[in-house]
Amino acid sequence: MPNQSDASVQLLPLSQAETSWRRSIRLLATDMDGTLTQAGRLDSSLINALEILVSRGIQVLLVTGRSAGWVSGLKTYLPLAGAIAENGGIYYHGGQEDTGRLLTPIANRAAHRDKLRAIFRLLQQEFPYLVESSDNAFRLTDWTFENRHIKPQELDRMRVLCHREGWGFTYSSIQCHIKPLAQEKGAAVLQVAKELYGELSAEQIVTVGDSPNDESLFCSNAFPHSVGVANILHYTGAMACYPAYVTAAAEGAGFCELSDWLLEY
Repeated sequence: MPNQSDASVQLLPLSQAETSWRRSIRLLATDMDGTLTQAGRLDSSLINALEILVSRGIQVLLVTGRSAGWVSGLKTYLPLAGAIAENGGIYYHGGQEDTGRLLTPIANRAAHRDKLRAIFRLLQQEFPYLVESSDNAFRLTDWTFENRHIKPQELDRMRVLCHREGWGFTYSSIQCHIKPLAQEKGAAVLQVAKELYGELSAEQIVTVGDSPNDESLFCSNAFPHSVGVANILHYTGAMACYPAYVTAAAEGAGFCELSDWLLEY
């Protein structure tokens, strides 16, 4: 992992972005915590922005690291086309009762959970202070623990240990995730977008995030139009892929800034 203090990464402010592409956007795929939330809450300005986007023909797809159980309830309360949980592990269609569909094949769920638990115990041998997240009981595809003051070099070591055992590892501002290697937000968005919209091109999608578990949403070869809310700058130097643009405002206010910018025509 590169040094987080690396100042060599320069992100283009959204206010300076080329405007020609925004008319073509039909799908906005966005992270949740730290991207839609403001100080941990969904406020009225965010709900209003989502409603306006949908009314103007831009569907919103939630793409979060939160658990399947958490997302299956939340998606019924927001104007969403759908929601992807567990960093690409499971998809729920929006606006209706839905038990979800696994995007990561799992032959035996009980055995899968046992293997994830074993990798967590392995990490605890080197990092005994790690605390399991309370939402693991509601997860299907990954395993989480709290990201409490973990140093960058320790996160890098955890990634190495997980990869050595054949597992993926990522983290956000709130949780660390042990997951199947190929399970990524970006791959899940492309799969769901193709199934939902068929002919939708990459030029018609904008992706939004705020932390390293959103990195696959920032890969320019898959998503030419990606945006980080301002708190992504906390991770400058910590990722291989960065958003094409960054908002002036952080968290949910940054998302609302993007929403307003997309509709300025």
